[in-house]
Amino acid sequence: METGIANLLGALSLAVMDRIEQGAREVIGRGGETPAALVVIGYGQGMTNDKLRRILGLSHSGTVRLVDRLVSDRLVERRPGKDAREVALHLTATGTATRNELMASRISAVASLLDVLSPAETKRLETLLHELLARQDTSEMDRFTICRMCDDSVCTNCPLPTNKGKGDR
Repeated sequence: METGIANLLGALSLAVMDRIEQGAREVIGRGGETPAALVVIGYGQGMTNDKLRRILGLSHSGTVRLVDRLVSDRLVERRPGKDAREVALHLTATGTATRNELMASRISAVASLLDVLSPAETKRLETLLHELLARQDTSEMDRFTICRMCDDSVCTNCPLPTNKGKGDR
């Protein structure tokens, strides 16, 4: 493995995450896993506390506290789930609008890093990133975790391999 490129990619990853985190704080006034929770819950289709916990890598109690804050902030609501034991998480209208602001902020933060590249360099980078992601060995849960801040309206053909399609997100 080439340690130099791994080190550079690590530095760039931190620069990207710092910008995304700053943008999220400006949108919702909170960092940590709160922005990712809003994005993931916005994917819809049966999001539960347990699934959210696994995607975000939180403890059960940490997830409950996070969801309680989102409900208190009127961004998320709890509804009956598939059965009596399950509670489904859904974005409120305010939550959806906030999620949309988060997505725009994320794209803007990352795009500002790419402004220094020429169109040809940008296209080359896009191809390399797509190939790098496409070659990962990922499960459906890995995909949720990796894509926990992805804008699913922009990423219409996720390169991460799974045995299930985008509709299963």
